Amino acid sequence: MAADAPGPAAPDSAVLDGLPPLVDHHCHGVVRHAPDPGTFAGFLTEADRPPAAGTSYFDTQTGFAVRRWCPPLLDLPAHCPPERYLARRRELGPDATARRLLSSTGIGVYLVDTGLPGDLTGPAETAEAGGGTGREVVRLEALADRTAAGYRGAGTADAAEEFADALARAVRAAADTAVAFKSVAAYRHGLALDPRPPGPDAVRTAARDWLAAGAPRMTDPVLLRHLIWLAVATGRPLQLHTGFGDPDLRLDHADPTLLTDLVRATADTGTDLVLLHCYPYHRQAAYLAGVFPHVHADVGLTLTHVGPRAPAVLAEFLELAPFGKLLFSTDAYGLPELYVVGSALFRTALGEVLGAWTASGAWSAADARRVAGMLAAGNARRVYGLDGGEGEETGR
Repeated sequence: MAADAPGPAAPDSAVLDGLPPLVDHHCHGVVRHAPDPGTFAGFLTEADRPPAAGTSYFDTQTGFAVRRWCPPLLDLPAHCPPERYLARRRELGPDATARRLLSSTGIGVYLVDTGLPGDLTGPAETAEAGGGTGREVVRLEALADRTAAGYRGAGTADAAEEFADALARAVRAAADTAVAFKSVAAYRHGLALDPRPPGPDAVRTAARDWLAAGAPRMTDPVLLRHLIWLAVATGRPLQLHTGFGDPDLRLDHADPTLLTDLVRATADTGTDLVLLHCYPYHRQAAYLAGVFPHVHADVGLTLTHVGPRAPAVLAEFLELAPFGKLLFSTDAYGLPELYVVGSALFRTALGEVLGAWTASGAWSAADARRVAGMLAAGNARRVYGLDGGEGEETGR
């Protein structure tokens, strides 16, 4: 490692003394191949198109954060030019690069959403490269799309009923091994959904119309609600995408307060809801987490994209949210660098925020260290049952 720049492991803050291995409660696999420069830069943004002429996605807070935290882990100085960094990456190859980067993050448990397409590592492979353990988060809409494959084009009542039965069985079967479910209803329709479980007749009618249309993606709000309630019935935690993402969603349709009626409707089911990402609605998410005991949230993905503003965003979330309600995640996707950046910015933000509150006398050092451990790992271990009998078997 280059001597003139530290790696991401240890920001200078006494409140982080004794911080346990992180539980990344929401992340994705990394690409197994070596991405070309354009593909690499594309992972630094939520945009789905090349950058504007004469610009680069490296010239973003995420791009600068990658250049700050990752080059020292590949024996380069921090902030080295992208071309030099990518050349060193090619020298090492994708496997060695992933091992170096992931093993530096201090992440002990990876809860991997397996619903994205592409040649990505799964929970076991991701965790092995990082020296941790992995569990699967099942994306509901991807599960539904796969289940529908044998029924598309068959717009009959019998086909719709068979599909509905198969979908219910698929969700129950997934709950046997998955640590949680995730919904991307924010992308498929928006979060302003009728909170009530749809009746069987409504489900069959919606399924018949969707299958007859042969549409590759489930976007019908009745079916999306049905999926959510199938997942709620299993008792597994349900992660919900909220806030910003790629251009496939409308940001104003992803405000977590649109879920308020659904939150109320699920309050006595025994199923925890976890609001993901949340920005720029992180204060709204903090409010929901504050007033509903079964609602939790994270600012994963957000911290990666706001860079040195991460302490401000984290502090804003902690204005209202009870400290047992915030979970750590990176939402890393495609690049192991995003695991490095997500974990490094979380640690530095946590150290700066809690360190300042301790220095001011508002918090005791003992409380700051305790809350830091809760946010880093303890809250996720409780919500996902990671310390009970179901364990953390790699690749489950």
